[in-house]
Amino acid sequence: MSPSREDRPAAQSTWTFLTNHGHVLVCIAQDPGIRGRDIAERVGITERAAQAIIADLVEAGYVKRSRVGRRNHYEIDPELPVRHPVEQPHKIGELLTAVAGYGVKRRSSRTAR
Repeated sequence: MSPSREDRPAAQSTWTFLTNHGHVLVCIAQDPGIRGRDIAERVGITERAAQAIIADLVEAGYVKRSRVGRRNHYEIDPELPVRHPVEQPHKIGELLTAVAGYGVKRRSSRTAR
């Protein structure tokens, strides 16, 4: 007999509150110069899947991609609405602020003194 939900450790849970698209967007918000392979590793997907998700986000206008030398640099448009009607009228920037601290100016340890 398999253990009930209450008996299963949290590590065995297979679902998360965000989709892989949301996870990729959080990674980009935290590091606009992040490499696709690093996104893939953090999210737990293949590099090809990460690149496909980035392409989706670029095509939908949520992310702008530009080249800086040999690397990509990403910029998020925080004013676009989240895509699902349940979360609207919230903007993607609100979600990223709550989840990733996006746009929040952090004081360095030197200025905090």
